[in-house]
Amino acid sequence: MHKMEKFVIPTSSGTMKIYIYGFANGGAGKVYATLNDVVSSSKGYNKKRTIIRAVERLHQQYTSQR
Repeated sequence: MHKMEKFVIPTSSGTMKIYIYGFANGGAGKVYATLNDVVSSSKGYNKKRTIIRAVERLHQQYTSQR
């Protein structure tokens, strides 16, 4: 079974949800970030950098849609 974490962050634009899978025992993982039906994902080995990359992509997609 894979490890999964979830962060819920309230923002002025809505609720951002970040789902984190994997990263157990130094392995790779995947991060999904969602905000108002906009979804971005990122894969990597470094958990912190992968979360940041997914949130940056989400921000770019969200601002380009507005």
